[in-house]
Amino acid sequence: MGRLFAVDAAAASSAAAAAALNGAVDWWKDVNDSPMWQDRIFHALAVLYGIVSVVALVQLIRIECRVPEYGWTTQKVFHFLNFIVNGVRAIVFVLRRNVQLIQPEILQHVVLDMPGLAFFTTYALLVLFWAEIYYQARAMSTDGLRPTFYWINGVVYAIQIILWLVLWWKPVRVMVILSKMFFAGVSLFAAFGFLLYGGRLFLMLQRFPVESKGRRKKLQEVGYVTTICFTCFLIRCVMMCLNAFDKAADLDVLSHPILNFFYYLLVEIVPSAMVLFILRKLPPKRGITQYHPIH
Repeated sequence: MGRLFAVDAAAASSAAAAAALNGAVDWWKDVNDSPMWQDRIFHALAVLYGIVSVVALVQLIRIECRVPEYGWTTQKVFHFLNFIVNGVRAIVFVLRRNVQLIQPEILQHVVLDMPGLAFFTTYALLVLFWAEIYYQARAMSTDGLRPTFYWINGVVYAIQIILWLVLWWKPVRVMVILSKMFFAGVSLFAAFGFLLYGGRLFLMLQRFPVESKGRRKKLQEVGYVTTICFTCFLIRCVMMCLNAFDKAADLDVLSHPILNFFYYLLVEIVPSAMVLFILRKLPPKRGITQYHPIH
């Protein structure tokens, strides 16, 4: 009799777990299929992007007021690009339902993917900044770093534009997959760029013989930003791979608002907000050597 009661209890527990799982699946599906919830989630993303954009603009203005004599430094360009990228994302998510109606369809891909490419450029600029500091500290020439930065970005944009044009000419599934996999490769490249130069700069600061409060803060800054950016670009790479082959992970449709919310929150909004917070310190008014104008 006791064993019978135990079997009944286990069966009841399994049934309850299955019912809870079905309820969660139904809730997810109801939210995804609801135009009202779609709009709410996309507008929530727009608000979050708008906040990050305003923060980047305020920081840019603060830096310009602090050191106007140095022109467009790497730091200023980084904050300006953050302002532009997050501002454009905010506008796209406000108009997300209208974006889905744009014809020809290739323009939808351009509108949705171009901010992602600009996000890559923004944070590649941070890698360039760290590479310049590392090379200068090692008394190595930095002459080739900026041309390499421009060359890499030019190649990335050129290949993406070619893929868009081919997709426009022949809109087949294989071209969509190829475009998304290229984006995944770009994200993986960025992740390892942070790991390489962020790691090098971190180890160099760690070996620096003079112990000071400034050194400790810079060490923490480089360590935190490297970890955040490496993680966000790695997540983007994995998600782009899933997005390419699994329709359930498609980010370019209105019917996946929850997936969109967590994806953009993890790979752009939270990383951008955290990096802007970590890099909030203003440069000194005089004697600055590491903030170089963009030529």
